[in-house]
Amino acid sequence: MSSIKIIKPGTQTTIQDKGRYGFQSCGMVVSGVMDSFSHRVANLLVGNSFFEAVFEVCLSGLELEFQGICVIAITGANISPSLNGLTVPMWKSFLVKSNNNLSFGRVISGCRSYIAFAGGLEVPSVLGSKSSYAKANIGMQLTAETIIEVKTPKEFSKLASRILPPAFIPIYKNEIALRVVIGSHKDYFTEDGIKKFFSSEYTVTKDCDRMGCRLEGEAIVPIDSNIISDSITYGSIQIPQNGQPIIMCADRQTTGGYPKIATVITADLPLLAQAKPGNKISFSSISVSEAQQILRNSKY
Repeated sequence: MSSIKIIKPGTQTTIQDKGRYGFQSCGMVVSGVMDSFSHRVANLLVGNSFFEAVFEVCLSGLELEFQGICVIAITGANISPSLNGLTVPMWKSFLVKSNNNLSFGRVISGCRSYIAFAGGLEVPSVLGSKSSYAKANIGMQLTAETIIEVKTPKEFSKLASRILPPAFIPIYKNEIALRVVIGSHKDYFTEDGIKKFFSSEYTVTKDCDRMGCRLEGEAIVPIDSNIISDSITYGSIQIPQNGQPIIMCADRQTTGGYPKIATVITADLPLLAQAKPGNKISFSSISVSEAQQILRNSKY
């Protein structure tokens, strides 16, 4: 058994797995990773099950100290990871020794990195998930001096040096094109408003977190901004009274009372997860059947 010690928790570093499903009817948020592709690949590289809990690192600041030997993999955003001051590879598993220090620095591309630990993290499971939700104090919250044990597997050294072929590594751009399916509330918008939504480019604001991604740009004022609250899914695009879109994310509320103009398709959610303040987002409309086919064929 090895362990890791948090030296600096970073901006929004959390522990996440696939999420807490089955309790939305009780008002419980799903949480879980923002970028499911990076999450699954990180676990695959270290020999874990796809949905084992990982560290989700947002933007910068995380610093860890290893207390024992471990095999890890870092995927997702390039936030200049370094081990004892030396750059380490991404999308590849590697061995970390006791007393080694892992830190993250300048953001080069993307927004969120994922660290998987061979054997998995020994943290409590709440309602079938290890995911943390800070606003309700659910799951383990990471602070300076927090120590977490890692279930180091036997012959763990054989798990080092696994690598994802370059053709499968995503490229994170500052201009993000998201495909969406028109929402059930389309009648709450004028035809001109819907056209404006698809012809405009929006900027990701600083008010962007795991709950929602607020955008700024051409206002799409709904005919009526209040509806009977109904379910919210990851990727739902709400339009409040000010007409500025909000894309709901992993820590979204279970229901909402703003009309939803569209929903980001599942295959594009990993791209949304890597959007950071200042990035530009545009939307294009596709059908449900097209979205399903894209998901079947997606390398992500």
